[in-house]
Amino acid sequence: MNELVTGDAVVLGVQPARLPSRALAITIDLAVLLTVFVLLSVGLAVATVTLDEAATAAIAVATFLLVLVGGPVAVETLTHGRSLGKLACGLRVVRDDGGPIRFRHALVRGAMGMVEILGTFGVVGCVASLVSARGRRLGDVFAGTLVVRERVPAGRSFAVPPPPPWLVGRFAQLDLSGVPDGLWLAIRQYLTRMNQLDATVRGSMAEQLSTDLAAHTGAPAPQGVPAAAYLAAVVNERQARDVRRVTAGAGRAGRVPGALPVPVHREFSGDREVAAWQVGPGTPTVVPPTTTAAEVKGSADGPAPTGFAPPA
Repeated sequence: MNELVTGDAVVLGVQPARLPSRALAITIDLAVLLTVFVLLSVGLAVATVTLDEAATAAIAVATFLLVLVGGPVAVETLTHGRSLGKLACGLRVVRDDGGPIRFRHALVRGAMGMVEILGTFGVVGCVASLVSARGRRLGDVFAGTLVVRERVPAGRSFAVPPPPPWLVGRFAQLDLSGVPDGLWLAIRQYLTRMNQLDATVRGSMAEQLSTDLAAHTGAPAPQGVPAAAYLAAVVNERQARDVRRVTAGAGRAGRVPGALPVPVHREFSGDREVAAWQVGPGTPTVVPPTTTAAEVKGSADGPAPTGFAPPA
């Protein structure tokens, strides 16, 4: 699964990992760590055979802490939350707000893991994970982190919400050539999952993404336009241009696509939206691929909801 919307390894659209997958990942990690610890202990025992018992005991304790505590902390810090076991199980550690973890997060998790996993043979960690709504152990609670699934079953997709009617076509002159594909993907992931996010996180991510988008296009969101609505309108404009380009290419090749309704003009009568329909290429506004004709045309009760309200 692709990475997160903030640009430095933040994951959107993932699900909290549950106890079975987390237990399997920890088992793999512990097997690797114990193997390294045993091999290193044997090597040190041979190398320190001439030392007294106190020095040997001190080296053994230092080796234990270095491998079984320092090892996971270093790995999670360097890989932004992916240990070998988590990679194998498709899991990852992220912050509560979806961002990548740092050294302090990994350190708290590692220190608590020594108590709740190694010290109690995993009993405390299992109980904490079972009673937590998001499957978090105590180390996650104190560190402000969450273990999530990076690989989710295919086949369940979410459509990008259409922009509000008052923003359709407003960015027709915007230069989108400098926007990288990674940012487009991040924006699409955010728009499809924004209603599943906490309100504070949703707002901060929308502001960050709109700032990144404005930096590449040179046109910030108009005053009074919510950041999420601005993102939806720009994505809609890009989709419209893609459809026009494909349609024009098919027309030059002598293959005209099927008769799909394409709105060429939008009018409003009271609270109802009225759209004129035309079949064929060359229209200034195109229905987004993820929007149905019923959503665009509107029902007898008014235009289809988009999730965005016009500015006051």
